[in-house]
Amino acid sequence: MTGGTGFSGRQGFSGRAAIAGVGMTALSRASGRTVLQLAAEACRAALADAAGYTGGTVRPDAVLSYHLNDSAPVLYLARSLGLHEIGWHNEILGGGTQSASILADAAMLVDSGLAGTVLVYRALNGRSGKRMNTLGLKLGEGTEEQFTHPYGMAGPVHQFALAGRRYLHDTGLAERHTHAVVAQSRAHAAGNPRALRREPLDLPAYLDDPMVASPLRRLDCCQETDGACALVVTAAGRAPAAPRIHAVVRGGGPGASAMDKAGDVTRIFSSYVAPPLYAAAGMKPGDVDVALLYDAYSWLVPRQLEDFGLVPRADLDGVLSGREIAWNGSVPVNPHGGLLSEGYVHGLNNVAEAVRQLRRTGTNQVGDAAVALCTGFGGGYGSAALLTAA
Repeated sequence: MTGGTGFSGRQGFSGRAAIAGVGMTALSRASGRTVLQLAAEACRAALADAAGYTGGTVRPDAVLSYHLNDSAPVLYLARSLGLHEIGWHNEILGGGTQSASILADAAMLVDSGLAGTVLVYRALNGRSGKRMNTLGLKLGEGTEEQFTHPYGMAGPVHQFALAGRRYLHDTGLAERHTHAVVAQSRAHAAGNPRALRREPLDLPAYLDDPMVASPLRRLDCCQETDGACALVVTAAGRAPAAPRIHAVVRGGGPGASAMDKAGDVTRIFSSYVAPPLYAAAGMKPGDVDVALLYDAYSWLVPRQLEDFGLVPRADLDGVLSGREIAWNGSVPVNPHGGLLSEGYVHGLNNVAEAVRQLRRTGTNQVGDAAVALCTGFGGGYGSAALLTAA
């Protein structure tokens, strides 16, 4: 961290790297397949998709992935794809914090000349395999969790519930506002054949849903999903019609994931990374056409809208109640349904939708979207990217 801001890294690429390919598997709660099989399918789809933007067969010379010891190793994946010679490759230990910043890792490889084309993927059996909804006791880093666990902090949902309760109190937001977030997510997902939750959600049904940790009901929490998503990043000159990686920021400070060290438990990554992101991009909030927000829990949507300058705190009530976060509203958010309704591939599926929106082929296409904001985090730390149309 520098200057006491909690900001640790930013990179402006000015569109020198492009996302030429997107691939996904079907999303499910029981894939019946290995994580390697899922990863290979998504990567093959992304490479085939990239061929349409590069004008020929695409063969990556670098492979990147992020995981929490629940995925297929990159060299296994490379072998499965028939990539017998591979250059730069890396597996980043991490979850949602990586979903935007891994774009910077890929773009830096391309920009530096270390790689011509980078394959990025995230694959997991997040429902039928290793699940991430609990915390275990451990030694070393994170040992302090054993002291908060006896007080009910049994996993991420409990941590974010505590922070969410304070945020709703501070802002005056209530159940009807968190319902509006989830209901709009479902409305968006209704037009998305990939989405796992597509049924409408009215307020009575929402209020009847079981409470997991107040104020979070089951419906306020993102899904646990089996699936894989992949992207192909290459030099913009090789894919001139593909969306560009314009700027990426990674950083943060103590927040909802380190409550014993946080001065404000509601302060998540977005309050730290938003100013340097716009500075690196040479943009302002009004330039953002569509926001692909990491909606792990419903209250985090208004929190990020506020932090990224898209909606002032005083206007959150009207924007949420008026469903202005709809794809055709004043502040479009997650037009595909997001992590709450499409599925949970640790945020990389949100980045994939940002690419589709900038290609003008998105779910509930947001007009001629030219700038997309993508975010990812695990509490106080996270990353954000601004992507632009070619």
